[in-house]
Amino acid sequence: MNHRQHHGGVLFTLLSLILLPLVAPSNHASSPTLSDSNASKLRHSRLFKSALQHQATNEQLSDLWTPLSNQGWKPFAESTSASSSLPESTGFIQVFLDGGLNQQRMGICDAVAITKILNATLMIPYLEVNPVWQDTSSFTEIFDVDHFVNILKDDIHIIRELPDEYAWSTREYYASAIRSTRIKNAPLHASANWYLENVAPVLESYGIAAISPFSHRLAFDNMPIEIQRLRCKVNFEALVFVPHVRSLGEALVSRLRYPIVESIDAVGTKYIRQVIDTKDGHGAGKYVSLHLRFDKDMAAHSACDFGGGKAEKLALAKYRQAIWQGRVMNSRFTDEELRNQGRCPLTPEEIGLLLAALGFDNSTRLYLASHKVYGGEARISALRQLFPYMEDKKSLASSAERAKIKGKASLSAAVDYYVSMHSDIFISASPGNMHNAMVGHRTYLNLKTIRPNMVLLGQLFMNKSLSWPDFQESVVEGQRNRLGEIKERKPKQSIYTYPVPDCVCQQR
Repeated sequence: MNHRQHHGGVLFTLLSLILLPLVAPSNHASSPTLSDSNASKLRHSRLFKSALQHQATNEQLSDLWTPLSNQGWKPFAESTSASSSLPESTGFIQVFLDGGLNQQRMGICDAVAITKILNATLMIPYLEVNPVWQDTSSFTEIFDVDHFVNILKDDIHIIRELPDEYAWSTREYYASAIRSTRIKNAPLHASANWYLENVAPVLESYGIAAISPFSHRLAFDNMPIEIQRLRCKVNFEALVFVPHVRSLGEALVSRLRYPIVESIDAVGTKYIRQVIDTKDGHGAGKYVSLHLRFDKDMAAHSACDFGGGKAEKLALAKYRQAIWQGRVMNSRFTDEELRNQGRCPLTPEEIGLLLAALGFDNSTRLYLASHKVYGGEARISALRQLFPYMEDKKSLASSAERAKIKGKASLSAAVDYYVSMHSDIFISASPGNMHNAMVGHRTYLNLKTIRPNMVLLGQLFMNKSLSWPDFQESVVEGQRNRLGEIKERKPKQSIYTYPVPDCVCQQR
């Protein structure tokens, strides 16, 4: 842990003296394909120098940390089931879900909805191993299955294992040959009628239907309201992480809200002293969760230039060829075109400048929710200079505390999800499944979430002559109404990103 003491007139109030294991500072490994000198080179040095000298006023800080006001909506609390008893099951539904944790989360919600549409029984979904993250964690290793089954017991039938007569229906069985019970042609965003016309007959004939692939295979429009609300119920109520993930998440949240510093008593014994920052305008125990999706996968797929020189461009091009055989849509555009369209993820330096322009200063506690950052610590250094009180799982928890999630990308992402949901403010450096999941879940609970104006920021960062006052003014204006204000879902938009009005009801 980074045992640092606040400065600049910050008052510390001693809460307790507790003996805790000392935790080593975070140490992000650098990418072997990117030199530290290139990764750490500032792309916006003029703005960066001004941002380092920036001091927010108490009024700015107070506005930033103030929770959202009541926006007239509340979560829909009534039961989604019209009757107390479930109809007789028409058969078993299996789904095989690819993608990362948050894509699989949406697939689970859709699987429950389809099971309801078909009056079937859902087998606990099978989570495929992502080729990038290589995490073999199963549903029951990530989510609290008892809670999942209990919350949905009045909505659908759920089983954890198939009956013996269907034990042959496995992933290996479907991978080895064409099978009559596999549904592999489900179109993207299929209607409820498509499942009734194409899957129901398979259930009637064989008693089981296995749907793969299944990501994004259920439409968001023209769905019965009870199905929409069931999807919300699964996402926001039924999907709870396993106890050890919640326990670690709670520990991290506590350490962010009540920072600790190292003290030495009269006989030289090291203790950890828990403190509260009572600086005016900042408030005690507040923190921002930043999802910094800037791994090699994201950097390569964006096809943007991040200033790492020829070596970085070559490394990312080779990666694109190896993973996607060069078939990346963004490769058709120049870097300038991509940035004008808002298609480039923000670098650590750029997200730091955005936060500084919005009014966050160097006393802000920042939680870094991310996997491995491409370029390692060298690339993060600019962000750390702007926000020295930046923490992550490694800096907040010991190796022993993190043992159960070590090498498990989905479990690590689950901890980040938990800490991000409990933050005062959430912001993501780029659109993606984590961003979408957080926007939706935090909208549902009316929590403050910053949605970066990617098009505006792309254009601003290309203007190398822009002064700090002009940059700050443009950012503040461009982010107006993008700080958690509710946006109602439009046609074709995801219910998991925009839960209003389907998942909520108006307060009276």
